[in-house]
Amino acid sequence: MNFDFTDDQQAIKRTAHELLAARFKPEHVRELAEAVAYDDDAWKEMSELGWAGIFIDEEHGGQGLGIVELVILMEELGYALAPVPFLSNTAAGLALQLAGTDDQKGRWLPGIASGEARGTVGILRDGEARLVPDADSAEVIVLISPDGSTSVVEAASAEIEPFETMDRTRRFARVRADGGEPLGGDQLAAADRIVTALSAETVGVAQKAMEMAVEYARDRKQFGRPIGSYQAVSHRCAQMLLEVEGSRSGAYYAAWCADSEPDSLPAAASMAKAYSSDAGWRVCGSSLQVHGGIGFTWEHDLHFLLKRAKTNAILFGSAREHRERVAGLSLGQPATVA
Repeated sequence: MNFDFTDDQQAIKRTAHELLAARFKPEHVRELAEAVAYDDDAWKEMSELGWAGIFIDEEHGGQGLGIVELVILMEELGYALAPVPFLSNTAAGLALQLAGTDDQKGRWLPGIASGEARGTVGILRDGEARLVPDADSAEVIVLISPDGSTSVVEAASAEIEPFETMDRTRRFARVRADGGEPLGGDQLAAADRIVTALSAETVGVAQKAMEMAVEYARDRKQFGRPIGSYQAVSHRCAQMLLEVEGSRSGAYYAAWCADSEPDSLPAAASMAKAYSSDAGWRVCGSSLQVHGGIGFTWEHDLHFLLKRAKTNAILFGSAREHRERVAGLSLGQPATVA
């Protein structure tokens, strides 16, 4: 069995890595983060390349590719820490693609696929979605309840309250909305694909944090030797590699399940989200420890990765909630949204 990417998938990864490295150099990411702003030109370029609609059916303006291709993009976006509304728009596209009616798909998916009429998704708790990415700039908002019932509302008719989180590379808001049109399709399938994509982004964040630690351990010298030659540091770096690769395996397995074995997706998606949520935070924390005092400063870029990893760990269900979901599935309980 071949576990490698196809030629087309390798081309997607290579193109994404090169483009994002050129567009989001560390100093540019810092500039955008300090302003809590997005790079609209970069978003337009990504949309013109078809990234926004990579998984959306061709009849609605997308490329008609799979979740594996989406996950490849998400990992590279996380690695670059790209301040763009890709995750929120992707989440809305997945929800409408999998659970929307024909009318809802026809109305909203073309704009989502082109990046011109963006959407987002929030998880309702007690009548409020408390952590909704990019709601302040979306045109359509999909609200998912824990029981799996879903509604789609126009952003103009919702009460949206932007607020700042620790992650300044992404914008968030609280959303309250009454009514809306129900989605009649498989809402849980959409939620599982959303958390799979988010898990892949966290993998990219952790990969970058690990590479920064290894580079620093190679260059920083103590008592005439690189600090990476000391076991306390080298063992920490080895543990980081283990957790990054474990997270990557979980995310890509869930993506494969989404495309090829959907019955296995609920458990695979929650396992990927739970593991990547914990590992992303631990890897970034370990990278900070390897860097020592400089890693704690605002002037160093590591804290942006740390904060993205922590926010991702909470978004669309915490590690604890997803572990509980896996336990319930193993006991034969019906799947619910974490």
